[in-house]
Amino acid sequence: MQRSLYSEMKRWKESGGRTALLIDGARRVGKSYLAEAFARSEYRSYILIDFNIVGNEVKKLFNDHLDNLDTFYRYLSALFGVKLYERESVIVLDEVQLFPRARAAIKYFVQDGRYDFIETGSLMSVPGNIQDIVIPSEERHKKLYPLTFAEFLEAQGDDMLMPLIQDCFFGQRPMGEALHRKAMDQFRRYMVTGGMPQAVQAYIDGRDFEEIDEVKRDILSLYRADIAKFAGRCAGKARSIFVELPAQLRKREKKFCLRSLNKTARFREYEI
Repeated sequence: MQRSLYSEMKRWKESGGRTALLIDGARRVGKSYLAEAFARSEYRSYILIDFNIVGNEVKKLFNDHLDNLDTFYRYLSALFGVKLYERESVIVLDEVQLFPRARAAIKYFVQDGRYDFIETGSLMSVPGNIQDIVIPSEERHKKLYPLTFAEFLEAQGDDMLMPLIQDCFFGQRPMGEALHRKAMDQFRRYMVTGGMPQAVQAYIDGRDFEEIDEVKRDILSLYRADIAKFAGRCAGKARSIFVELPAQLRKREKKFCLRSLNKTARFREYEI
């Protein structure tokens, strides 16, 4: 799936390694997929370090060899069986929030300047994910969100409808009944998927909407599990707000009403 952030990533690459690129976003919005697709297409070689599965031997490199980057890169290249080329290779630190030491090391990698670095992660501001490190200033932050309607259309191979919609909108001209009906039909399908890449792919693969709904329910279960893991003593309150959000968004007034959770609820009780 082509993402609009890809063009911004190319501009970052053209800047010549003055910063690392940090792609931040919610779970399951396609951060890892985008980072690896970019590395594969735009560089001569790349190493993907997924801290969700990587072994202790790789983590040990970050702990023991940052004072000698020649040794660090030589060992890293050998462990992954990938040859690195100066200014032509990129190292992707996937799920970097799981190993804050690697994120802290970005300062030294950027100063060294031999290779580009891309970080991906979610929940980056959670205290446990930045504990005991100095957050590097050598990062360019980019947020990745679920697919936009334009990206949804492109994923289906339809790259004509969105330019037409934009042209009619800015020119204040009607699209015509047939095209308007087609656009609204596509938009309803987009809303059903929620723009989440897994759900969009399920739709493209021809799976029924019941199965697409199951994909979305799995993602919601993952978010609830994250709330339980990271919210600590506030997990119950955070979960109740999360569950209530869809109903609140349906209202004309775009303000969250705590009374929908509990008639006696007060802001000070939910303030962090």
